[in-house]
Amino acid sequence: MSALKMVGRPRLVILLFTIDLFVLLSLPGKLIPRCFPYKSIYSANLTENGMKMKCFTSCVLFSPSVFVLFLASALCHQHENELKSCFIDHNVENFTIYPSSHNDPSVYFSFLDFSIQNLRFSGPSVPKPIAIVLPESREQLISSVICCRKGFWEIRVRCGGHSYEGTSYVSNDESPFVLIDVMNLDRVWVDVESETAWVEGGATLGQTYYAISGSSPVLGFSAGSCPTVGIGGHIAGGGFGLLSRKYGLAADNVVDALLIDADGRLLDREAMGEDVFWAIRGGGGGLWGIVYAWKIQLLQVPETVTCFILSRPGPRPHMSKLVDIWQHVAPELGDDFYLSAFVGAGLPQMKKIGLSVTFKGFFLGPKSEAVSILNGVFPELNISQIDCQEMTWIQSIMYFSGLDIHESSVADLNNRFLLDKHYFKAKSDYVRAPISETGLKSAIEILEREPKGYVILDPYGGAMRAISSESIAFPHREGNLYGIQYLVEWHEEHDSESRSYIDWIRGFYKEMTPYVSSGPRAAYINYMDFDLGVTDYLNRSVPAADPVEKARIWGEKYFLKNYDRLVKAKTIIDPFNVFRNQQGIPPSMPAFYRNAKVS
Repeated sequence: MSALKMVGRPRLVILLFTIDLFVLLSLPGKLIPRCFPYKSIYSANLTENGMKMKCFTSCVLFSPSVFVLFLASALCHQHENELKSCFIDHNVENFTIYPSSHNDPSVYFSFLDFSIQNLRFSGPSVPKPIAIVLPESREQLISSVICCRKGFWEIRVRCGGHSYEGTSYVSNDESPFVLIDVMNLDRVWVDVESETAWVEGGATLGQTYYAISGSSPVLGFSAGSCPTVGIGGHIAGGGFGLLSRKYGLAADNVVDALLIDADGRLLDREAMGEDVFWAIRGGGGGLWGIVYAWKIQLLQVPETVTCFILSRPGPRPHMSKLVDIWQHVAPELGDDFYLSAFVGAGLPQMKKIGLSVTFKGFFLGPKSEAVSILNGVFPELNISQIDCQEMTWIQSIMYFSGLDIHESSVADLNNRFLLDKHYFKAKSDYVRAPISETGLKSAIEILEREPKGYVILDPYGGAMRAISSESIAFPHREGNLYGIQYLVEWHEEHDSESRSYIDWIRGFYKEMTPYVSSGPRAAYINYMDFDLGVTDYLNRSVPAADPVEKARIWGEKYFLKNYDRLVKAKTIIDPFNVFRNQQGIPPSMPAFYRNAKVS
């Protein structure tokens, strides 16, 4: 299998077809009519539903290549059996192989579907892993990597399954791959004295917050507000949240990590080196190895915080005016304040009221102070203390997760099924100068056309402005007023219309071009968007494409001037590009590549 993979299997079949045809044409003419109609070369899918193993067989009569092709098919089965044997020999017991006549498909698909958050990548045509492994210890995780490398299997790593383009559980280059799901590695060890915690890479944000709050009511962590997001992928892309204007991103507050590289070595910060440690914090998930555990710096939070969700529906001019004021106020508020704006008719909490602007506020202090601050700088919001709730920090996580803080338990944050799954498409932008009134009115008009679409406006400023753009791989700092996340969500009964939803969001993104960052037009890696460009590992370009330069197309949008240092780090830690996806960071060693074309 590995030999076929290195030379490019589709081209091998074309070569063998050519050889067969040459031999047939060399035969006496009277034989050609009898032999040629039975000639067929095809891709024998050893599995179903998009598995696309691409182990080629042939039913060519009298073909000189038939032995090679049958050998290729046999190698596929052999490598699958070797993978199972390797897992068993290394005491990796919790795994399942793609369904065949010998095993129960329900186990496989329950493992696969459990953490797929974007249902666009759950259909039968989506490529499926040859095996799913759920390691239950650090040793099993290391062994899983070693077994995959031994058989030349591609690896995908899944924490919470929230990858916007499914890269944590889908391989799009049609090579057989193994999914290593780290959800069972979800322990959290909190050291209150040092105000740090070690968090295994498969823990969710909810599990992490729950463990921290159980150790101290005045310690928290700066990360996102969706509790089912895996901490591994979240930190790997940066990790923006309610405390980011105060303390920076999740990745800004990582002080050490344990990384398993492609050779199965366990490396701490010192062993991996500062270039790699820099890269794993904000440089994207699934590209550097597998982070077994993160050591995070815990952060001081008051015993009382203030939260509110305040919706303001109305005509288009009214909403554009509120957003205009917001974009001048929110980035300049003190760093104890986080005030985001959600605009659209498809807001999860506001489905019944139609198009609106919904403001979500979080303040590190009492509601009297929060209201006083906002009424001084944003009187048009017309907020009062009755609109606000005082609570603990951990209750604020529950509140913004949609849980009732009086009827739900903090332990509910551990529930990986807490939120519904959807079909969705997302895109992102950064705004460096206030959008004009004309631009805001145009954006709201576009939102009026699609009741399933909305945008999230996240304010920067504060610590996000103060921290250097080169401190970690995440670069979007000083000069950014706020980030935009465009979203459109739909359910299964509307999936036949998925193309129209995706066309709508792409059109919206295009219309926003004059109002957002440029040179390059920046994007957030945790809101991954294949529209920015992808590597197609199955194709060649003439002349041969330089992977580093081709990946620069999206790499500089996600990482700006940090892209070249990420290439350096990738070359150090993963020179053979074992951990990759279609928007990965390539090492600067072209000899190790199958040449790629970017589309």
